[in-house]
Amino acid sequence: MRTANRRRISMILFAVTLPLTLEAQAAQPKAPLDGFDQWATATMAEWHVPGMAVGVIKDGKVVLAKGYGYRDVETKLPVTERTLMAIGSNTKSFTVTVLGMLADEGKLSWDKPVRTYLPDFQLFDPIATQEMTARDLVTHRSGLPRHDNLWYGRGFTRKELYDRLRYLQPSYSFRSRYQYQNLMFMTAGYLAEQLTGRSWDDLIRDRIFTPLGMTRAVTSVNAMPKADDFAYAYGWRDKTITKLPYRNIDAIGPAGSIDASVEDMLKYVQFRLDKGVAGGKRLLSEAMEQQMQSPQMVTGGQVMYDETGYTDYGMGLGIGSYQGHVTVGHGGGIDGFISAINWMPFQKIGIVVLTNQGDGNPVPTMVVKKLYDRLLGREIVDWVGRQRKQDAEGEARQEKERQKAIAERKPNAAPTHPLDSYAGTYEHPGYGRLTVRSAGGALELDMDATHAKLNPFHYDIFEIDSDANVVPFRGRVQFGMDKKGDIDRVAIPIEPAVADIVFIRKP
Repeated sequence: MRTANRRRISMILFAVTLPLTLEAQAAQPKAPLDGFDQWATATMAEWHVPGMAVGVIKDGKVVLAKGYGYRDVETKLPVTERTLMAIGSNTKSFTVTVLGMLADEGKLSWDKPVRTYLPDFQLFDPIATQEMTARDLVTHRSGLPRHDNLWYGRGFTRKELYDRLRYLQPSYSFRSRYQYQNLMFMTAGYLAEQLTGRSWDDLIRDRIFTPLGMTRAVTSVNAMPKADDFAYAYGWRDKTITKLPYRNIDAIGPAGSIDASVEDMLKYVQFRLDKGVAGGKRLLSEAMEQQMQSPQMVTGGQVMYDETGYTDYGMGLGIGSYQGHVTVGHGGGIDGFISAINWMPFQKIGIVVLTNQGDGNPVPTMVVKKLYDRLLGREIVDWVGRQRKQDAEGEARQEKERQKAIAERKPNAAPTHPLDSYAGTYEHPGYGRLTVRSAGGALELDMDATHAKLNPFHYDIFEIDSDANVVPFRGRVQFGMDKKGDIDRVAIPIEPAVADIVFIRKP
């Protein structure tokens, strides 16, 4: 009887305490990164990303440094936290850091004209030529649009690119508008070289890589295959993961040529969070670090979501907000690679995402936001669903533009000359030479490493048909005639923000 009573009492106590135990378990917060691996893998698959490396630091400690997927799809070699990948434009803040160090040493003033240090500096706009400062170089307010086809796929040296700046037409007046500009960052790196008598590559290695312990980072893609753990570049072409050749951009290096691992980049982000200190030593003054991470130029644009705010540009870094917190960071991309670094200065959180797929790959940005939601303990936003909607809307706009372009074609309007008449060498003082060839009953265009077919559109206008590139080469080219009726020039929409670039036919 007593035993039965004890059992009955035990059952009652169990029935009473069970809900309390379950409530206590439910009340305990899940680890912030629980389930992240599964989400990351599924998101990579949806956007066709072969490999990704992700790193997170919080309060000075690494809480995540991990690889997902493959650095080599063919041999199924995995991505690790040591895998080297191109970081693209995340290179820009490295270049600014070197200039900041020189400013700390009194060798440079951010607000003196560039011509103080480079007397031969010349732009198309005489006012910009006289007034452009080092600060202007790294804040995207030169008045120049991208003009990326001057360097992408080209054979010019850094000095030759610098010398050709004077022939590039601006699209807005000096300091009137934010326009992303790689060539000005190249010029910033060239300025550092002239001030020190050392190469930009050596300056980055000795002043940043070495003191931060970034032992695997390199400044040229040529060095990447020599490492024991590196990623190949991939694109999503014809609905297939396609291996791409590395794009060497050493000439424009200060704007985007660094290759690094998540392991290395976490050290760099911690350096930024520590306001210029690494290994207990101050490498950059706190005042200089503050300038880099403070708004210098309004970027414009609209706020799309409640969680994100307006963005500004500092010096080689973007400044924004997420979920009410200040964020600093940048993105980067070159053939086969997309990256993102971001941190919250006041929350002491830093995130690095590297991927080896460069075609329409929004995964790094989504990963950053996903991790912030988890680390801040905020309601998880469906960034994947939002991105699907954005992609669908973008595809619809592209199709509408394509149909509009097709409707502009005049039927039965053949070229006015035999195709051989268009063949020849054409030249522009800035963009250099290009060759038009007649082959197999069609026209082809070559400009250094850039190759495109020219399909007849109507009359003397042809449409560019080229491979998918990070820097687009597309649109319609128009051949022109002299008074004798001979083809003597061709106008190409190399930079959409300005009038077509006119190349004159060489005798």
